[in-house]
Amino acid sequence: MARIKGAMMTRKRRNKVLKAAKGYWGAKSKHFKMAKQAVMKSGNYAFIGRKLKKRDFRRLWITRISAEAKVNGMNYSTFMHGLKKAGIELNRKMLAELAVSDKAGFAALVEKARAAL
Repeated sequence: MARIKGAMMTRKRRNKVLKAAKGYWGAKSKHFKMAKQAVMKSGNYAFIGRKLKKRDFRRLWITRISAEAKVNGMNYSTFMHGLKKAGIELNRKMLAELAVSDKAGFAALVEKARAAL
């Protein structure tokens, strides 16, 4: 019976890593050992980045809502508390979008929040 060697799978695995490292600077894109390290590190950065993206967007939305609420004479926390009491369940992403694009609509929300308090 013929002996089966692992050359094909090894080559496939190495080529997969080298393909992922395409565009990296210097030996990181050419040599398997360095490419493997770089790909693993970049995978960790990507994983962390996906978590940070959520935080960063939430901070941006809160900043936008806060700025527009202050223009209408209310601070952020009071505005959000007023919305909750008024039974208005809009998420921060939509509130930030209203603050940027529809200032009159946002002002109406501020008035409803103020009335609920």
